[in-house]
Formats: sequence, structure tokens, C-alpha cells
Amino acid sequence: MKRFKVDMLKHVISPKSIALALVVANLSQINGTQAQSVQIDGNDNININEDIRKFCDNIADAAKDKRYLLQREELHKLQTQVDKRIDALKVQRDDYKQWLKKRNDFLEKAEAGLVEIFKKMKPDAAAKQLEIIDQNIAAALIMKLSPRLSSQIFNEMDAEVAATLATIIASTVDQNKNETQS
Repeated sequence: MKRFKVDMLKHVISPKSIALALVVANLSQINGTQAQSVQIDGNDNININEDIRKFCDNIADAAKDKRYLLQREELHKLQTQVDKRIDALKVQRDDYKQWLKKRNDFLEKAEAGLVEIFKKMKPDAAAKQLEIIDQNIAAALIMKLSPRLSSQIFNEMDAEVAATLATIIASTVDQNKNETQS
């Protein structure tokens, strides 16, 4: 019999209406009034008395202020994290710049030494060496040599390799002209 009454109550009063009634009752006790004028009908409509509405209206601004304060604190924390990451990136950028400078200095010294080596080689020996290495490197080295020595090396090279190197050098010169004109 008891179970039958509980099942009947579930159909008459929904869980939603019970929860709303409890919230209204708690709010009215906080405000010092009693939930005498709260009525729950079958459609889950709640009639809230004027004191409860005033209470809710009064705490709405305080709730907004608290929410804004919490959001502001969260933004401040995020800004601090972003600043720390930026500082870490600046340190990494400075390390990278130092490493890049060391690398470029090394490459310049190596290139200058390599150019000096090819300047002192006989044209036929230099031609054979330049035919074997990467074509872009060979073209760069030939560009660093004097025109007289470069032409002697081209004379000793295979015609196809010499033509390829000449094409690379010409395209590099064209690119440099276009960059200076822009």
C-alpha cells in the first residue's frame, strides 16, 4: 500500500517541481520569510512571492560582480602564463641567434678556405673536383673565383656539367638583379 502511494505521488508531483519547491523554500528562509505563498500546480508552475523576487534581484549584481572578479583573476593568471612563455621564447630566440651567428661565421671561414684551395689548384684538377660535388656548391665556388680562373676551369670540365653550372650561375645572377630592383 505504501509503495502504491509513493508511485502515485511520482505521477502527481514531478521531481522538477519538488526541486523547485525546495529551492524556493531555502531562498525564502534565507530572506527571513516563509514559503507560504509558494504553490505548485500540476504544470510545474511556481508562483514566487515578492520578497523572494526582491532577494534574487538584490543578489544578482553581487553575483555578476563576483563572476567578473573570477574572470579577471583567471585572465590575470593566463596573462602571467603567456608572459612566461614569451620570456622563454625570447631566451630561445637569443640562443638561436647566437647559434646561427656561429654557424654563419664557420661557413664563411670554410667557404673562404675552400675558395682559396680552388684558387691554388690547377684548372684541370679543380674541374674534376667540381664535376663531382653538388652542383649548387660548385656554382657558388666558381662565382667566388676570378673570371680568368673560372673560364679555365670551365674549359677543362665536361660540356654538360659546365652548361649546368653556367645555368645555375646565370639564374642566381638574375635573381639577385630582380631583388635589387624591387
